[in-house]
Amino acid sequence: MCGILALDSDEYSLDTFNASLGKLGDRGPDMTRSVFYHHKTFGFDRLAIMDLSPKGMQPFENKGIMLVCNGEIYNYPALKKTVGDYPYRSSSDCEVLIPLYEKFGFEIMCKYLDAEFALAMYDSNTGKFMAARDPMGIRPMFYGYTKGEHKFAVASEAKALFDLCDDILPFPPGHYYDGEKFVCYNDLGDTKLMNDDDLETIAKELRERLISGVEKRLQSDAPVGYLLSGGLDSSLVCSIGQRITDKPIRTFAIGMETDPIDLKYAKEVAEYLGTEHTEVIMTKDDVLNALREVIYHLETWDITTIRASIGMYLLCHWIHKNTDIKVIMTGEVSDELFGYKYTDFAPSPEAFQEESQKRIRELYMYDVLRADRCISANALEGRVPFADLRFVDYAMAINPDKKMNHYNKGKYLLRHAFEGLDYLPDDILFREKAAFSDAVGHSMVDYLKAYAEKQYTDEDVAHAKEKYPYGTPFTKESLLYRDIFEEFYPGGAKWIKDFWMPNKSWENCDVDDPSARVLKNYGDSGK
Repeated sequence: MCGILALDSDEYSLDTFNASLGKLGDRGPDMTRSVFYHHKTFGFDRLAIMDLSPKGMQPFENKGIMLVCNGEIYNYPALKKTVGDYPYRSSSDCEVLIPLYEKFGFEIMCKYLDAEFALAMYDSNTGKFMAARDPMGIRPMFYGYTKGEHKFAVASEAKALFDLCDDILPFPPGHYYDGEKFVCYNDLGDTKLMNDDDLETIAKELRERLISGVEKRLQSDAPVGYLLSGGLDSSLVCSIGQRITDKPIRTFAIGMETDPIDLKYAKEVAEYLGTEHTEVIMTKDDVLNALREVIYHLETWDITTIRASIGMYLLCHWIHKNTDIKVIMTGEVSDELFGYKYTDFAPSPEAFQEESQKRIRELYMYDVLRADRCISANALEGRVPFADLRFVDYAMAINPDKKMNHYNKGKYLLRHAFEGLDYLPDDILFREKAAFSDAVGHSMVDYLKAYAEKQYTDEDVAHAKEKYPYGTPFTKESLLYRDIFEEFYPGGAKWIKDFWMPNKSWENCDVDDPSARVLKNYGDSGK
């Protein structure tokens, strides 16, 4: 991941600007650069992935157009053919954005991109300062208004705007800012045409699109690694990656020292695939000592996100310190498309689809946020094959009745897509998996709850509404997280819409903890 900071203003000195840009330094430790340009200010912290030479350093500029982009443009070879001759100074995938904009304008440029990106651009010929974010929000971006001139500004993370701007909010995924207003160019939750394909057609389409999604994300001039939990999603990504790659891929798993559910399954998958596998063990002290740092990087107070981030953060920290890997493949976004444990209780196909639409539109505040921050905070770049636009578009268009659990097996369509093809052993392909925060070991969450229990009283929780009327903490654990968040980001609570919880309006889903452990249908999950 790289870090961007761009202001439609030059009201701050470069020293002041660089102090804020430095807060993104973990995202891009390889090189940093900031410039004034036609009374605007652009900064870039680079993690070199494509074109490792200094020529790939941003900002890019040509004919009065300035660009910074934290992104991977997977279809950039085709886009280069589309735009024709252009004096490229590098082999970076992002540089093609300038001639693409010159030829088609900003909106069509955004719609051309098969990519994960957050970008800012200034065209001195029109005087427009523009910005855009990918439809899933895989790459983070916040916006605000400078404290002096009240000019528009964007940054990869809110912390970089905190000293420069007021009114800081997440930049909405699938939108661009045209210099005056936000425009939605791709709402992944708005399926234009549903399909009623038969089961085997669905399996074929899902399989081919996911394979393509993994393959294009292997474009990298830096080494690639895979997070492997032993559950369906990460195991499929690893299996596809291993088939495409001509040598053993490098896989990594983490678990608590006492009860690591995932490690045995991750090892089974790694042995089946023949990967170069590494296990990382974390302790109670590791968990508690990392908590504040994790919340600082996450910029959230959500219980589920924080719980699930600790193991991922510690694993990525280990990878950064002990390997040369810079790109990480992960398994996020599958659940939002095919269902969680709680969506077994969806009362109708319509309700299932509405829940999926809601989760896809809000995912940038939860699992996608978690993956980005845990990975980028450790100078790595995350790639998410299940968020591939072609895959998401098709999965969202499937008749939702077919995605409901009529098969006595959650996410059956995805499992069936790879059934009988030797991608994975059947006991892995059809295993019910615990949520990541449970699967690293139930003791992790228990330690966090016990720590919070010592810090707060029941009376503290009872009075939380007075202290935090928005997103009110409802347990000692959630109050602990919120207090830490407010220390770092006072006034930033509305960056997150709500606690990630099952749909409480559904039968059996009105629970007081986000863990699937509390659901009646948890069954053999995580065993």
